[in-house]
Amino acid sequence: MARFDDWLNRFLEECAREAGQDVPTYVARAVASQMVADRRRADSPAVDELMTHLRESGVFADTAMPSTSATLTDPDRLRALYATGLLDSPTDEMYDRITRAAADALDAPLSALTLVDVDRQFFKSSVGMSATSPEDRQTPLDRSVCQYTVANGSPLIIEDARTDPVFRQHPAVLDGTVGAYLGIPLTDHDDNAVGTLCVFDKEPRLWGTGHVQILANLAQLAAERMFGSGFEPRF
Repeated sequence: MARFDDWLNRFLEECAREAGQDVPTYVARAVASQMVADRRRADSPAVDELMTHLRESGVFADTAMPSTSATLTDPDRLRALYATGLLDSPTDEMYDRITRAAADALDAPLSALTLVDVDRQFFKSSVGMSATSPEDRQTPLDRSVCQYTVANGSPLIIEDARTDPVFRQHPAVLDGTVGAYLGIPLTDHDDNAVGTLCVFDKEPRLWGTGHVQILANLAQLAAERMFGSGFEPRF
């Protein structure tokens, strides 16, 4: 690669090999991810058009993420979700305090309390995200990492999403939104997971057992507000 010395080119080849890609694909996706991240930071309206073009051109191939449909469309889970009355509801200071506490306690730049519907993810509360309109408080399901926390019904720990064998092709990872993620499912008394309390970072980072425990304790507070006392976080 131009302007790389022999050592850097060898290291580049090693990184591409570890990612399961050839060097041109690895470089193209890295550059494209930076382009998308720069456009998002600039709040450019062209970012969606850019993402679409990158996918159609094959730079960002369609993802082959595991399906969560069976869990997300489960009638009992959906009844539990809709019974909360929280979808599309206004912000709530109690939940805002929980997400702020999660971000502060784990020193994370971003945190959210999410509700996962069959086709979208709604942010009941968030820290570090722009949420000036109702549209800002939801994303299409394909951009949701939390759907996998809900589907698994257990904590999801991703320390370096860029090299994770499952999540490295996720759209939110490809465009630089998520580099590391830690999420706890919010479940009712019948173990129906309706959403998550999560923290994430654009950069990779390590999550220890202490981080998981702190986030689980805060998730317990959120779930108790949703479903009443008696909630126990699931591990």
